Amino acid sequence: MYNNQNLVKRMKDQYPPGTRIRLDYMSDPYAPIAPGTEGKVDLVDDTGTLHCTFDNGRTLGVIPGEDSFSKISPPLQTLKLYMPLTVNLFEKNEWGDWDEEGYKLNKADVLGHEDTIIAAITKETRTLESERGLMEYYHEKDGVDQKVKSLFFTVEQVGNRLMGVAECRVQGDLTALELDLLKDYAAGQASDGFGEGFEQRPLKVDDGEIYVSLWSGDNSWSIMTQDELEQGQQMGGMQ
Repeated sequence: MYNNQNLVKRMKDQYPPGTRIRLDYMSDPYAPIAPGTEGKVDLVDDTGTLHCTFDNGRTLGVIPGEDSFSKISPPLQTLKLYMPLTVNLFEKNEWGDWDEEGYKLNKADVLGHEDTIIAAITKETRTLESERGLMEYYHEKDGVDQKVKSLFFTVEQVGNRLMGVAECRVQGDLTALELDLLKDYAAGQASDGFGEGFEQRPLKVDDGEIYVSLWSGDNSWSIMTQDELEQGQQMGGMQ
């Protein structure tokens, strides 16, 4: 047991309710739980003892310093944040010069360029020097930094349209605040970071050059989880 309140607080922060642990050894001489048994933490009390419910149905306190155990990291999951794409086509005029003003492609035409856009984003992504992708530039030491292991942009067909996607690998559950912070960060990368550089690079297509923007900057632009996107579609939005 811990008497130092700082250590107790650290234990509570490190082992919040729901944390999975694996027991390596228990010193209880009367009814120990077998090594290798897994369970979840219900709470950490003011002495630092972990009160746990194990997968074999037993509930027992695990005492740091006396019992040996390890924390089981939650599996990585993919979280996708969706955003509307804007694609503008520029063509050459009858004199062979590029038109100064392009025009916005409709959804069907954008879908026709899916392979070109994916190839271009993949090429741009190779310039990132970390397995964390764009999370390498997230400078806050908070739950988002700890839980979101990587962030890369791509595109994906959703219904009859092509959408930008911030594809994140996440370990553990994000709180509502953490999800909002991640959305803000992805939106910033779409508008001023990765996306700003990408939208300035022309992509050659049969009828000219296209410029792809992950960020439109108007009031209709938003970034959504898959659940939010599906809810919006059911309500008649994002057609």
